[in-house]
Amino acid sequence: MALRLTLTPPFEAEKELEASLRKAFESLKPSLRPPFSLTIPTPHQYALFNAAILHALLTEPHIAKTHIKHLHATVTDGYATFCTLLHDVVHHLYPTLLAPVKTHLLYLTHEIVRVLGIGYDAVLVSLLRQIAAADFGDGNLWLCSKLVALFLDQFDCLLEESPQVLSFAVYTFLRVLSDHSRVEKLETLKRLEIHFCVKVIREAFHVCLKIGRDFIRLLQDLLHVPEIRAVLNDIVFNPCVFNSGGFKFKDVSQIFCTRTSSRYSLLRISPEMETQLRFLLTNVKLGHQRRHQIWFARKFLSEPDREFVIVDIVRFICCAHHPTNEIIQSDIVPRWALIGWLLTCCRRSHVVANVKLALFYDWLFFDESVDNIMNIEPAVLLMVHSIPQYIEITRGLLEFLLHLVDNYDVERKGMIVKGVASAFQLLVRKGVIRSLDVLTSCPALSPGLREGLVRLSSGAKVGSS
Repeated sequence: MALRLTLTPPFEAEKELEASLRKAFESLKPSLRPPFSLTIPTPHQYALFNAAILHALLTEPHIAKTHIKHLHATVTDGYATFCTLLHDVVHHLYPTLLAPVKTHLLYLTHEIVRVLGIGYDAVLVSLLRQIAAADFGDGNLWLCSKLVALFLDQFDCLLEESPQVLSFAVYTFLRVLSDHSRVEKLETLKRLEIHFCVKVIREAFHVCLKIGRDFIRLLQDLLHVPEIRAVLNDIVFNPCVFNSGGFKFKDVSQIFCTRTSSRYSLLRISPEMETQLRFLLTNVKLGHQRRHQIWFARKFLSEPDREFVIVDIVRFICCAHHPTNEIIQSDIVPRWALIGWLLTCCRRSHVVANVKLALFYDWLFFDESVDNIMNIEPAVLLMVHSIPQYIEITRGLLEFLLHLVDNYDVERKGMIVKGVASAFQLLVRKGVIRSLDVLTSCPALSPGLREGLVRLSSGAKVGSS
């Protein structure tokens, strides 16, 4: 009987993927031992062999070198079939894999990157998604340390062959570093993460530009880290230090004007969390979401410090989950309602501030020729639909937005005012809201807030609010 890959409760059926790998291994086990066959396999036999050898590599570490040599000698498609299977294991099974299997999987990933197997980049991205935010469990910290070590070891290779994956890694480790920097006992891991992030920024700045404006948001969350603060100071005040070869970096505005791809938002949401969020936003009717929200909170937000993941969830909802017109016009739970509930799950004021920044971030530099209206829609609908029953939410969001315009970047305040005004004007023009009167004429809002909103939406500088 083949060894198991996952820890499956007795009352649960074996997962289909694991079952198929196990059956392939059992059917080909004799041929996975020397002497190996020299016949050319059919496509079906080749697919079966890749499944069998993957299972063997994950469960038979004592003869892993033999299996690796067998794989290298037999591969005919640049490892494409093997990498696809490896990606599926990470994506569908990783949380339930046995600890020894995870160890073998990371070793195998390193080997596949070393030979540049077709699809290794997807495997790395899938592993990055398995790093959970605000999770200080041994398994999660182990995965962080193994992956950051892998990226450092293969830095030159990845920079040349797959710079996009390197940018995904920088995004991930900047984000988790903000969690790890709050814990003193993680000094060794923090040093590794800081070293990796600074290395990429200093030696391959063009890679970081692929991230877009969220790159600056993540750096600003790490100003308490001296090395990161020094990097951000150079980006803002001494941009020429990042010029190399034919690459020219003139000003931080270049980054602010670049919208961050939804692929980065997806990085910080595990596949399981993504499935649950998309189900909630595509299948559950408004008014019937309470039990789903309670389940979600118990599953993903109940542990201490897990509220920090709400920032990532809000960025995912704004940037990566864009419902169809059919769903928008139905009675399915809208994005703004879910974000409003998530705000109530925040217990600390600085988490609330970071969640609001995640909600409004694309407003600050909005350009309808570059940006997507769906990224800014949830914030305005949350403000409007919170009147009058939850007026404190409306008031808090509007106060925060006016404060952001005044203080986020004083040197580029004109650019920010233009961005926010453009956002409001497009939302009205496209019919997301009929007009701003629902806010500017709301008696529950202070005259100062209403006046500030009127001036801001017209493109005039707000002044202190």
